[in-house]
Amino acid sequence: MITALCFIQVVPEHVNSAGEAIAKIQGVTAAYSVTGKIDLVVLIEVRTHEDIAKVVTDGISKVKGVQSTETHVSFRTFNNADIEAGFSLGAEEG
Repeated sequence: MITALCFIQVVPEHVNSAGEAIAKIQGVTAAYSVTGKIDLVVLIEVRTHEDIAKVVTDGISKVKGVQSTETHVSFRTFNNADIEAGFSLGAEEG
């Protein structure tokens, strides 16, 4: 599975409707409204890089109000289970 984060700028009056529409696009796992220079952060999980292109260019960028996108592909995923396992290496229970 390939994971990507898409940072999206949206016309202010369309942030909520764009977020709801984007969340329904196949391949989008979650859409978050955020503070700062961008309006939405979208988590994309798909099988191929071509699928990322389809989600972003054929889906997200066509949603009403979307002004721009910036997509970042993940090289590696770290999560709490991985971090806890790393800290517990060599530790004795007791």
